[in-house]
Amino acid sequence: MMSDEYYMSRAIELAKKAALLWEVPVGAVVVKKATGEIVGEGYNLRESEKDPLAHAELIAIREASRKLGGWRLTDCELFVTLEPCPMCCGAMINSRIERVVFGAYDGKAGSCGSVIDLFGLPYNHKPLTVGGVLEEECSAMLTDFFRELRSRRESGS
Repeated sequence: MMSDEYYMSRAIELAKKAALLWEVPVGAVVVKKATGEIVGEGYNLRESEKDPLAHAELIAIREASRKLGGWRLTDCELFVTLEPCPMCCGAMINSRIERVVFGAYDGKAGSCGSVIDLFGLPYNHKPLTVGGVLEEECSAMLTDFFRELRSRRESGS
């Protein structure tokens, strides 16, 4: 089994693909714990797909479910570069993801403790959560992206 940093590094690579499309740079991977195999990957495509559901986590969960042949992702972990929003946390609860590891904290929509801890509420499933893995790199990528986006808007390009 590889380290949390190994899988987060792959999520960062995916987030960089999103940034190249002028999408908010968020990447996610779903890993089968028993084998360490990445069974789902995704990156943010909300703007490209004009779809509010096209979050990195949901794309990765969908791919993992198809690959594994079912909606229950027990024995799976999800690694994502940004603390998940309420919608994505709901998908993690419903898919029975065992553990969620994220990089940057999100003070605006983070639902693993920053704004609210949805996994702390009395739902039927509670993923374990680890935050702040490769946090500096994940945070810097987001900060740089939004700085460049503001600069482009201000210059009209």
